[in-house]
Amino acid sequence: MSDAELTALLLWLAVLLASQHGSRWRQLLATPLYQHLLLSAALALLPLWWLRAGLHAGLEVHFLGLTALTLLLGWRLALVAGSLALLTLTACGSEPWPLLGSHALLGVLLPVLTTELLFLASWAWLARHLFVYLFVVAFLGGAAAISVKLLATALWMGMSGAYPWQIIADDYLAIWPLLLFPEALLNGMTMTLLAVYRPHWVYSFHDHVYLGPPRP
Repeated sequence: MSDAELTALLLWLAVLLASQHGSRWRQLLATPLYQHLLLSAALALLPLWWLRAGLHAGLEVHFLGLTALTLLLGWRLALVAGSLALLTLTACGSEPWPLLGSHALLGVLLPVLTTELLFLASWAWLARHLFVYLFVVAFLGGAAAISVKLLATALWMGMSGAYPWQIIADDYLAIWPLLLFPEALLNGMTMTLLAVYRPHWVYSFHDHVYLGPPRP
């Protein structure tokens, strides 16, 4: 494992551990619904991340689904679920152990934080409306999350010297525009279904805020 990979691994572990405070875990352990959602979300990520395409090792692309996961569970538990999925794939040989740090940092932490920051920005500066939640946070958030992941991975690979910049641009970043709409649609549709049929599951959704108080 290179020094850069070791640094990425330590940074990911530091953020993961620092984000998990006791009250959230006590609530998780006391609520079977949250436990089921956490494990189900981690399992749902496995086929999304296992099915991938790419011409070079480390430059593969796949759907993330982390925007919907962050909105469903909150960013702290989303980090746990994403980390569980990544560790499972690594243990099964789908991901190399020496690259665990960079994959966790770039493929889990950054997309989750991107979604959380977009949610907080929309809450502070935009109207608290169902359309804003679904289109801006879920739909556009999915596109933003995968964009951050792809750009960060391209910079990581280029600055580490793993591949020439020309190969990264031609064989990796060229696929970027093709992933934006499918990733946005995946997360937007997922959150639309959850907000309509299971709003009490969604940590970030408050129907009395986005839909208004119930009429007498």
